[in-house]
Amino acid sequence: MAPKFGTSGLRGLVVEMTDALVADHVTAFLAACDTGGRVCVGRDLRPSSPAIAATVVAALRAAGATAIECGALPTPALALAAQAHGAGAVMVTGSHIPADRNGLKFYTRAGEITKADEAAITAALGTAPEGASGESETDPEAAARFGARYVTAYRGALAGRRVGVYSHSAVGRDLLAGVLSGCGAEVVELARSEDFIPVDTEAVDPATRTRLAAWAAEHRLDAIASTDGDSDRPMLTDETGRVIPGDVLGQITAAALEASVVVTPISSNSGVTAKGFGEVIHTRIGSPYVIAAMEDAGGDVAGYEANGGFLLGFPAQGSAGPLPPLATRDAFLPILAPLAAAGTAGLAALVAAEPPRFTAADRLQGIPTERSRAAIETLRADPAARAAFLAFAGEETGLDETDGLRMTLADTTILHLRPSGNAPECRLYVEADSQDRAEALLAEGLERLGTLLG
Repeated sequence: MAPKFGTSGLRGLVVEMTDALVADHVTAFLAACDTGGRVCVGRDLRPSSPAIAATVVAALRAAGATAIECGALPTPALALAAQAHGAGAVMVTGSHIPADRNGLKFYTRAGEITKADEAAITAALGTAPEGASGESETDPEAAARFGARYVTAYRGALAGRRVGVYSHSAVGRDLLAGVLSGCGAEVVELARSEDFIPVDTEAVDPATRTRLAAWAAEHRLDAIASTDGDSDRPMLTDETGRVIPGDVLGQITAAALEASVVVTPISSNSGVTAKGFGEVIHTRIGSPYVIAAMEDAGGDVAGYEANGGFLLGFPAQGSAGPLPPLATRDAFLPILAPLAAAGTAGLAALVAAEPPRFTAADRLQGIPTERSRAAIETLRADPAARAAFLAFAGEETGLDETDGLRMTLADTTILHLRPSGNAPECRLYVEADSQDRAEALLAEGLERLGTLLG
């Protein structure tokens, strides 16, 4: 895909992310956004990231800014470092997409860029750098401070628990293992990889699910924890190795932290409305929309996405200590809080006590965004076409167009179609009254979607 700038920053094929293109976006970011002239720079572990990070640092200095190099670390750890330095940030990451792609994610001094920031950066492309020579600093402790945040909050909470860490190529793999250990768990590392593996925690493939179940049994684990490539999206299994959906982790975490207001995209499990929160606000899909709604709501507000990334908007308490706000997508908190809340009864029992709504999600890859949008627009405009598409599932009784097409059926089942905002993919979210039905409808729905998309 050609490099594209949007909600998740700049994303594209590595071969098309030239030094000139990267420098242009970094210079535009400095010109359009409040960074205080200081920018923290981090990266994930994909092969292209070190060279791109070096280009980012050079562009910052050429524009007269101070670059604070933080090395390889999770995206939320970089956001926390930027807060500490009163600086902006640029994370070099393609998140969960394959290694032949990469990207840049931008933070102002206020946090993740907004939709207004996105428009301002796009408008500033082509801005010539000042030609000044900015400074370069390092912050080698940025990752460690992020880890200490969670050990302080949950020290001792995981004593007696045996937790696997599916390391693969996640940038936060060692930090996550250290945090779990620091909170009292016995940690077993699983499947570390020196090659980059694009793990999408919202669409875990069947082969990986089989491996997780086998590891849980072989190593007698209470849970398996992991993240995506830049460690801002969690993956957590119960003691059987079954993956817990990210939105369920989100609603459990929000309850454990005693949030009064919850903000989550329309694609998330609707069971959250039965959890007893003071208010539940639904948004379009994407962290900028969640953050904007959290800011409008104020108070003891938390947010999360269907991928499990959790955003904390108020000073909260873990089981052992304080948790200051961090309103950016984070993978560590929605792993630790459910583990602590489950106690010795186990995660399976904790999840079973949640409102009985079950979700499944996956995507068709290699689908140009324009094709996905055209097909979904056909369904939106033609009720007969929707009825034909839904014939395998049931009769439509409601339609929500907040983001994509969210179709509710007579038996309260939900099928939600949406083009991915950061990759050539079309996603399908399913919600039903049992996990088996959700997964069966997902499989059939993806087949029908593939036919529709050609």
